[in-house]
Amino acid sequence: MAARADEGTHAPPPHDTTATWAEQLLDQLRPAVRHPRRTVDWLARTVRADVGLESADGRLLAGRHLPVDASSRADVASGRISAAALEDAGRHVQLVGIRHPGPGRAARAVLTVARSEPFDRRAAEIVHRTASVLGLLLRAGELARSARRLRRASADLRLAILQLLMVEDVVSARRVAAGLWPGLLEQDTARVYVVEVAPAGREALAEECADLTEGRALVVRCPAMDGHLIVVSPAPTAGDRLRGLVADRPGTYLGGSLHQRLARTATAYGQAISALAVARFSPGRSAVYAERTHPERLLDPAALRTWSARTLRPLDALPHHTRAELLATTRLGLDFTAVSAAKVLGVSRNTVRARMDRFQTLLDTDLTDLTTRTVLRLALLTEAAHGPYDPATGHPHPGVRFADLLDSAPLRDWAGDLLGRLDGDGRDLRGTLRAWISAGANAERAARQRGMHAQTVRDHVRAAEPVLERQLLAGGGDLYEVVLAHLADGTLAAPEAGANRDQADVSVHR
Repeated sequence: MAARADEGTHAPPPHDTTATWAEQLLDQLRPAVRHPRRTVDWLARTVRADVGLESADGRLLAGRHLPVDASSRADVASGRISAAALEDAGRHVQLVGIRHPGPGRAARAVLTVARSEPFDRRAAEIVHRTASVLGLLLRAGELARSARRLRRASADLRLAILQLLMVEDVVSARRVAAGLWPGLLEQDTARVYVVEVAPAGREALAEECADLTEGRALVVRCPAMDGHLIVVSPAPTAGDRLRGLVADRPGTYLGGSLHQRLARTATAYGQAISALAVARFSPGRSAVYAERTHPERLLDPAALRTWSARTLRPLDALPHHTRAELLATTRLGLDFTAVSAAKVLGVSRNTVRARMDRFQTLLDTDLTDLTTRTVLRLALLTEAAHGPYDPATGHPHPGVRFADLLDSAPLRDWAGDLLGRLDGDGRDLRGTLRAWISAGANAERAARQRGMHAQTVRDHVRAAEPVLERQLLAGGGDLYEVVLAHLADGTLAAPEAGANRDQADVSVHR
C-alpha cells in the first residue's frame, strides 16, 4: 500500500463538463434539497466511485461504510493530517477530513472515496470541493439541531411556568421566567387566551403568536389538546392582535378570559375554554368570557367564606405547599378529566387521581357524587378568589351550613329564572335534565329513571344547552352552575361535606 498523488486518464461522464460539475455541486446547497446524503450520492455518480461519510468516531452518516487503512483514517480523523491518498488492494482511495469550525484540529467527519481508477486532477478537485460543501451541510445540520433543542427547551420552560401558575406558585413562575423573559410576569393580573387550530398548523401559529406578542406574553402549546395554544398575557394589546390573527386564518378560533390575578390562572384558563366554545359559533371566530351573574356573588360573602374555610379545614394541618398542591389539582380535576388535568399540570393521571383521593379522604366526602362535587368546587373557588380565611379580619358566622347559604332570595330568583327557560319546551327538558344530574350525568341511568332511550336523554340535554347558554355534556363550570341552580330551587337535596356534617356548630379557628 502506498500513498499516491498522480493523475490518471479517467474520462468524465459524457453528460458532464468541467463547467457543469461546479454548478451541480453548488446546487446541493439549495435549501429545498440540501442534505449530506444527497451530496454523497451526487459525488459517487460524478466521480464513479464508492463514497462514505462517517463521523470521526466511525458512525456512518451517509453513503457506504468503506474499509480503509485504520492508521491513515485515524490520522485524518485526529487532524494530524488533513487528507490522504491511498492505493489499497487495487482500489484508489481519497480520505478527506471535514473540520470543526473554530480552534482545534480534530475532524468532525471523514469523507472516504474509493474507485478502481486513479484520481485525475478533476476528480481530486471534485472530492475536495465536495468535502467543503459537506462541511457546510454538517454545520447547518448541527445548527438546526441546536435550534430545535433550544426551541424544545424554551417550550418546556414556558410549559413549566404555566404549570406553576396553575398551582398558584406565582413566585416560582416569576423566577423561572425572569432569566429568559424579563418583566413578563411583573404585573399581578393577566388574561388567558386559548387559540384553536388544526394540529398540523399549531407550530406555525405558535411562532406567529410569539411574534405578534413581541415577547410580552407566555405562548404555550397545550399539553392536553393537540390543536390548542394557551397564551397568558398581561399586556392589554394582546387580545386585539390575536383577534386579528384569527380573522386572517379560516378554521382558527380564539377564546379569552377576564382579567384575573396570576394566582387564578387556572380559573382564567377555564374561562377561556368556555369562551372558545362560544367562538366556534361567532362570526368573528373569537369571544371573550361573558361577565354574567355568577351564583356565588348572590350569597352572603362573609357566610360563604366562613363555610368554605370550615369545609376545607381538614387540609389546614398539611404543609402549605402540599395543601396548595391538593387544592389546585382538585380544582382542575373537577373541571376537566384526570388525563387533561395531568397534562396541564405536568404529572401523571395516577398522581392527579391520588391527590384527589387524598382530598376526598381528608374531607370525608365522595367526589363521585355530582352535587357533592358542585359544593366542594364552590368552596375551592371561594378560597381561590379570596385566599385562606382569616378570622382576625373576617366576620365569622358560627354554625353556617351549605343549606343556610342556599337560603338566599337572590339566589333562588336566579335559579328560578335560569331553569324556567326550559319550561317552554314540550319535551320536558327540565325533567330530563334533573334526572340526568341526579344520575351523576349518566345518560343510561337517567334513561331508566325516565323510561326513555339513553340517546333521547343526551338529545334533551344537548337541546337544553343553547337555552341555558351553558355547556353541559362537556362538564366543567357551566354544568356545576346548573347543578347549583337545582340545589338552590330545592329540586335536588343539598349535601354537606364532612366538616360541615359533623361540626356545623363549631366556629372556625385558623
